[in-house]
Formats: sequence, C-alpha cells, structure tokens
Amino acid sequence: MQMTDIILKKRDGFELSKEEIAFFIKNYVNNIIPDYQASALAMAIYFQGMNKKEISFLTDSMLHSGEIIDLSSINGVKIDKHSTGGVGDKTSLVLGPLVASCGAKVAKMSGRGLGHTGGTLDKLESIKGVSVNVSKENFIKQVNDIGIAIIGQTGDLVPADKKLYALRDVTATVDSIPLIASSIMSKKLASGADTILLDVKFGSGAFMKDIKSAEELASTMVEIGKHLNRDTKAVLTDMDQPLGMAIGNSLEVIEACETLKGRGPKDLVELCLNLGAIILKQAHIEEDIEKGKVLLQSKIDNLEAFKKLEELIKYQGGDISYLEDYSKFEKSKYQKEIYSSKEGYVEKISALEIGECAMHLGAGRATKDDVIDMASGIVLNKKVGDFVKKGELLLTCYTNKENVEEIYKDLENSYIIVQNKVPNHKIIHEIIG
Repeated sequence: MQMTDIILKKRDGFELSKEEIAFFIKNYVNNIIPDYQASALAMAIYFQGMNKKEISFLTDSMLHSGEIIDLSSINGVKIDKHSTGGVGDKTSLVLGPLVASCGAKVAKMSGRGLGHTGGTLDKLESIKGVSVNVSKENFIKQVNDIGIAIIGQTGDLVPADKKLYALRDVTATVDSIPLIASSIMSKKLASGADTILLDVKFGSGAFMKDIKSAEELASTMVEIGKHLNRDTKAVLTDMDQPLGMAIGNSLEVIEACETLKGRGPKDLVELCLNLGAIILKQAHIEEDIEKGKVLLQSKIDNLEAFKKLEELIKYQGGDISYLEDYSKFEKSKYQKEIYSSKEGYVEKISALEIGECAMHLGAGRATKDDVIDMASGIVLNKKVGDFVKKGELLLTCYTNKENVEEIYKDLENSYIIVQNKVPNHKIIHEIIG
C-alpha cells in the first residue's frame, strides 16, 4: 500500500477503505508518513469530504492510536459531556456537580482553552490549590467516592489527534467536518465513558457560525458514537451572545457558584437544566425529561449541587473557602465600566467581539504558550432583549493591562441597541440522537 495512492484516491473523490485509513493513521503516528503527505490528504478530505463510514473508520483508527481508558471499575453509567466551545461557556462547572448530586457518575477529561478564555481546567485552577493532574487510578477512585472528577487528558490519549490537529492548524484544514468530528469523538471515546452528550454551539461566538453547519457536525458525531456502540446525543445551542454574564476565568467560577446557589443567569440555568435532564435519562436515573429538570432544580434549591462542587474542589486539593468568599480570588488592577450612549432594547451582542476583547484584556490565549490572567475578563449587565436607558451600565471590564482604551470602544460597539422591543434569544434549538 502506498500513501500516494491513498492521496490520489481521495483527491479524485473516491471512498477510502478501513485498511487504507488505518494504514495512514498508524504510519503517520509512527513518523513513517511525512507531514507533507499527511497535509495533502487532509486537504483532499477538506475538498472532497468523507462519508459516514469513512469518518467512523477514521475515528476508530485515531481512537486506537494510543491509550484507551478503562472505566469499568467505576460503578454505574459513566457519563461525559463535551462542548464545542463559546464565549462565557462555564457549563461543565455547573452541570457536572448538578448531575453528580443526582447520582450520575461524571468522569470528565478536559483540555485547556485557546482563544477567548481558558478552558475548564484553567477556570478550575483559578481556585487556589486545585490540581487537574490526577493519575488514572485516583481518577477512578474519585468518581467512585464522590461521583465526579474533572481532570486533564493523559499524554497517551489519541496521539494521532495531537499530530493531525497541529498539522491542520497550519495548513488551513481545521474547519472540515469529517476532521473536526473524528478529532472530538476519538478523544471522547478514548476517555472511556458509557454515554456522551455533545453541546454543539453555533453563532458569532462559536466555531460553527450557522445552524446548518452545526447540525451537520452534531449529526456526524452522533452517527460516529452509534457506529462505535456508544450512547451519544447532541444538543444545538445558541452562541450569538455570550452565555451567562461572566467572561473570564475566576469570574466564570464565581458565576458557576452563584448558579449552584440558585442565583444564576436565566440562560445558563435553562441550558444546564435541559442538558442535565438528558444526561439523567442517559444514565437511567430519570427517564422523563421534565421530571429530570424538576429533580435538578431541587438539587440547586437545597444546595446539594453546590455541596457537590465543594466536594470536587476539596478532593482535588482546592481551597473551598474561595467558593463562599469571592474576595479571595485574585483581583485585577484596573476596572472599567462601560455605559450606554443611547436608550432602547438590546438587539444584538457580538459574542465574537466580546470574546476577542476578553482575550486581549488577558483572559485568554492567542497562542498555546500565552499565560492567562485569571482575574481579567468582562461581566455583562445587559443581554439581548433587555431594555437599557442612556447612561445605564452595559458591562464592566477587569484587566491588569494598561492602554486598552481601544478595547473599551470595541466593547461598547459590540452592543446594538434599537427602538423596537426585541424577543429574548432561544438557547436550545434542537436535540439530535
């Protein structure tokens, strides 16, 4: 078998066999196939696409390129949730403890963020003492003991994806649905959970900009999961405006705490209750979605979900006093309030603009080597559909950087205010699977 023949076959739009895909992945991981041939195949896939069978073969080959975590010693149904990412997306910090407080087993391996803000791991590390580097044995013990663990991915998990993603990043082949879907699902499947819930976001602040592309990606990933005998569902959610009010690492942790104390923003609460009810059904804890939402709300009301977050933080070495006394979090040197220059209804908030501004204030990474400022970020005071008076507070910025006046202007311009009343955004658009 020759790599040039495989490239030629896909270039001309033909279906690759399971053996050809396995040959490529195995030899690329073992440094036998050079980057220039791998990038040629990635570009051929970008233009010609792959059918569902090919994508499943690619995912399976990537999945078996490294270690596969065996979670069979964890009692009960092991659940995992993945978000395709967005501005202000602190869902895992709320959803994980929430469903764990109902008896679900949350065995979650997360990555670090690149872009608007840090990932779930970075946010957790804004709490003093938290360790996300946990051995496989302790990971399993923790989930058995308290029902939840959120840790960093092991170095041996899906090495094919690490190599391919780095290549795609510099060859303009990132936004290919077959390559995105196989990347996400190979990591989720290798992590060992029994069920997977995918939160696929679309809109200006998401990777997928329109609902059609998000639906195609979600359907592809659900098909992969089913083909590889894993209970997989996907939810299409709106990211045309930031999720919740807080954007930035410690700011989002505080908002997650407030949400679990019953004081969360409406859109974040709605999203977590709906996602949580699906997870409870997947875990065979509550088959009825509406009853599941009622059960989850009761765990917020009686603070059992918040107590589960405290257990998680304490088990992973964190100082739980931060979850009650927010003044302990690192503080930014500068605070800037942005006020509205007109009166009316908020028609649009550019999630992309807000996210990029948060990154430039210090809350995110432009490159993987950038150091995140945990205290930096933005807290919104108005969302889409809200009425705002002239001179009323729109948002507050937190940063340790000087000379960022241009960012403040961009933030004010990220709000579009009109005279006519605007309907509130629908957060969940479709459930697939």
